Amino acid sequence: MSAKDRSIKTPAGTAAGDGMPRAVSHAERPADAARELRAGLGDAALELAVVFCAPSYDRQALADALAAEFGMVPVIGCTTAGEIGPGGYTTNAMVAVGFPSEDFSIVTALVDHVDRFEIADSTAIARSLLSRRDRAMASRPVPLGEEARSFAMLLIDGLSMSEETVVSALHNALIDIPLFGASAGDDLHFERTFVLHEGAFHPNAAVVALFTTTRPFTVFRTQHFVSSDRKMVVTGADPQHRIVHEINAEPAGREYARLVGLEGEPLTPMIFASHPVVVRVGGQYHVRSIQKVNDDESLTFFCAIDEGIVLTVAEGVDPVANFDGLIEGIEAEVGAPDLILGCDCILRRLEMEQRQLNAVMSERLARHRVVGFCAYGEQVNGMHVNQTFTGVAIGGR
Repeated sequence: MSAKDRSIKTPAGTAAGDGMPRAVSHAERPADAARELRAGLGDAALELAVVFCAPSYDRQALADALAAEFGMVPVIGCTTAGEIGPGGYTTNAMVAVGFPSEDFSIVTALVDHVDRFEIADSTAIARSLLSRRDRAMASRPVPLGEEARSFAMLLIDGLSMSEETVVSALHNALIDIPLFGASAGDDLHFERTFVLHEGAFHPNAAVVALFTTTRPFTVFRTQHFVSSDRKMVVTGADPQHRIVHEINAEPAGREYARLVGLEGEPLTPMIFASHPVVVRVGGQYHVRSIQKVNDDESLTFFCAIDEGIVLTVAEGVDPVANFDGLIEGIEAEVGAPDLILGCDCILRRLEMEQRQLNAVMSERLARHRVVGFCAYGEQVNGMHVNQTFTGVAIGGR
């Protein structure tokens, strides 16, 4: 590893070097954690800070502490199912990344009541963001330059079951602006998840951020699964609640277990992580991950599901080699990234643990300056997907 790739950690959990400011805190008290994050991001003027936090923190105390520490710097973020800090995978922590005012112009919007989101709402949101972006760019003391481009990030309640509608509509409204994002988590409790915006944590909500910069960047998605020849048809479902009751006219859990060769075994998150199913959309296969098995042998999914859909049992390829290939492609586009803001599906992390690849993957994440969180689903452009690693890679100045 070259000197350029090494992260130098201080006791406060900062990551120094020539990349964008990143920090992590394992302090249990919200005030201490917020103070460590602010110190860890350094003295450069920030346009925005993005914070991902374990759900164990007292949300009100944390929101107040972040507002006190960051002052006039806007802070957005969400609760997680695990964090990715400057040293790779971590838990029970808070991580942050700062976006320097010198290189970025950023506007944000809160979307309330996403369970009642309508496609028409996206037009107003996009129009407002674009108008505010243009005003912010025009009022900068030092212009960014005509070559500046924009990308969008979406953070959304991971239990709202609204991701498909929201991301598809926003992507269409933003037209040619690439979009990525993820669904907030709560450490696999599946009770409540929250997004952070303007000093408060919000349930049943989403945050959209529109970034404009002259730095090179690329929005990406990768998955390490390919389709097999084992097919299943959803013959009974409750689409509103993402529940499948029957597969191939049999109880869904029982038939799924038979098709993946685990008949009679208790179905756990580890099994779902290792044996996902995929659906073919637009010529590509997308993972439709299973969240849990219910008492009646039905299956609850992380993504939209409906009767008549043909699902295929997926087979995994080497996730480390897949990640290395992703980085090669990123470096070909933007050079060695100063930051990768990444959203990693919690089922990918569970699989890494099961296959004892956590340390290997953490080293890769740290080396390539990844900061982010483990999510209940990921978004890229107009798609809500599962068991993927999505995000934006930002190159040097």
